[in-house]
Amino acid sequence: MLNYVWLALLFLGIGTAITTDIIDQSQNKFQNGNPLIVTLEFPGGFQKNQEKSYHTILRIKAADFSNFYKENIYQDISIPAIVTQHSNAAKDVINFKISSTDPKIWQEMASASGNNEDLNGKIKIDSLLSPSIAKAHIVLENVSFLKLKDVTSAALDYAGSAVSISLGLIGVMALWLGVMKVAEDAGLISIIARWLKPVTKKLFPDVPPEHPAMGSMIMNISANMLGLGNAATPFGLKAMEELNELNPEKGVATNAMCTFLAINTAGMTLIPATAIAIRAASGSSEPAIIIGTSIFASFCATIAGVTAAKILEKFPIKKNEFTFWVKSNLKNISAIVGLILLILIIIFSGIGKDILQRLSFFSPGVARNILQIFSTLAIPLLIILFIGYGAIKKVRVYEKFVEGAKEGFTIAVKIIPYLVAMLVAIGIFRAGGAMQWLINILHPVTDLIGLPAEAVPMAFMRPLSGSGSLGIMAEIISVHGPDSFIGILVSTLYGSSETTFYVLAVYFGAVNIKRIRHALSAGLIADIVGVLAALFIVRLLFG
Repeated sequence: MLNYVWLALLFLGIGTAITTDIIDQSQNKFQNGNPLIVTLEFPGGFQKNQEKSYHTILRIKAADFSNFYKENIYQDISIPAIVTQHSNAAKDVINFKISSTDPKIWQEMASASGNNEDLNGKIKIDSLLSPSIAKAHIVLENVSFLKLKDVTSAALDYAGSAVSISLGLIGVMALWLGVMKVAEDAGLISIIARWLKPVTKKLFPDVPPEHPAMGSMIMNISANMLGLGNAATPFGLKAMEELNELNPEKGVATNAMCTFLAINTAGMTLIPATAIAIRAASGSSEPAIIIGTSIFASFCATIAGVTAAKILEKFPIKKNEFTFWVKSNLKNISAIVGLILLILIIIFSGIGKDILQRLSFFSPGVARNILQIFSTLAIPLLIILFIGYGAIKKVRVYEKFVEGAKEGFTIAVKIIPYLVAMLVAIGIFRAGGAMQWLINILHPVTDLIGLPAEAVPMAFMRPLSGSGSLGIMAEIISVHGPDSFIGILVSTLYGSSETTFYVLAVYFGAVNIKRIRHALSAGLIADIVGVLAALFIVRLLFG
């Protein structure tokens, strides 16, 4: 499955880029070779046929620009520029810098030159209206294959980012797997696993309760719920290594692996620290108001992901065995249906609305205190607890820590090829324009469920890229405000979900899993339910 997803991302991204570039060239979107009439203002005066450079103000009327580029703008353009004259008037040039406030088409043209700020072109002074004002026309540098250039840049950038992420994990992996090794030898992980045996036995029936994989999974899920992202990844990778020891068919994902990753991709988090921090930095009066909505959405996503994993692991069902499968799982099916009905009753009742509103009682001051307590105490307490317990149990803590740290280094390096492959494909898919095409195709569906058009890119980007979705969230919040309906919605989407493709690439890559079975399907179902739940709860409370 992952093989086909990877190929689809690559071919759709490159194919969309080629198609877009061909259309742009056939329509001459960037007006290559065509003159644009402008007015130049020279503060120090201007003399023709002088071999020198002049500082000038380039002015273009909004109507003239819109007619020329077929892109509507509503304000006249006024940009500082430099005009350089040569003895041959045909070689006179103009250069000016582009900012984020300038027309979008000029920003695209500037990026095509390899410099995101400069635009260059030829200029001819047609007439002097006064010693300091001239009429002229400019022909800007040709722009072609813009999307393919973006694809090339994205492939190289994302490959570098993948290596940077992997190398950045080395220290964290070494630290936490070293600590885990001490706790494991001291028996602390087994104790925690026994406490949670009633739950884990239902979720992971194929994993012995005392197996080290159980403790690693518990620690990973706990760290994710507390928002300790850096601590969660090493525990998760360690869990996959230990689950693979129980794997009778190497290279093929087990049921336990798929269920574990369904929980991970659902992104169950009690404190969405990153989203709250972005909201606070954007001037939100209640940055922590998304705690309740994020818990609700991520809880629904987790239930959906686990349910999907448990159902899909039964397939394919052999012919004439469906009735037997239903009867043998009737208790589980009834429990799931009952839970769904209970949730729906709570949601649509007045009591449910009151409960959900109470989930958002945190004031900004309380939220900051909670975040400060977690960020200050959680990691040191875990280290002290694990290492201290090991010392009490007479474990040679230093030697065991180093042993675990070596394993962490190996795992971090091992995932580099898998991470490069997935992130490059995602970068190409996004830079080529396939993401925007997908959004446009599914626009009728998103309209039907009431998902605002402004939030659609966030919903699609979140499963693909953490940094990409973070950038989209920050941009949307800056435009619409952190406390607007859309601002709260995108914050909830970010705080209640995970980067599904990244998680699959990293975790399966760590143990060389090539056949991922139903892991991706369960993860995407969790993502879809998470989006719907976030939209529902935010519209219920703030719509």
